Amino acid sequence: MKEYKILKQKVNLLKNTDEKFETQLNLLAREGWRVITAVTDQGNMGLKVILERDKNR
Repeated sequence: MKEYKILKQKVNLLKNTDEKFETQLNLLAREGWRVITAVTDQGNMGLKVILERDKNR
């Protein structure tokens, strides 16, 4: 069985948030999460990443 998580990155025109977002992804990867897909969230000017991992790890 799988479980899923949505990670959101908001775009901040005054500050680069890529490094913080990358750190979050790497921490989640260590917990067994893997990226399934990423989509732009045009309403909030951001990015949503869908993650998946085995529930019974």
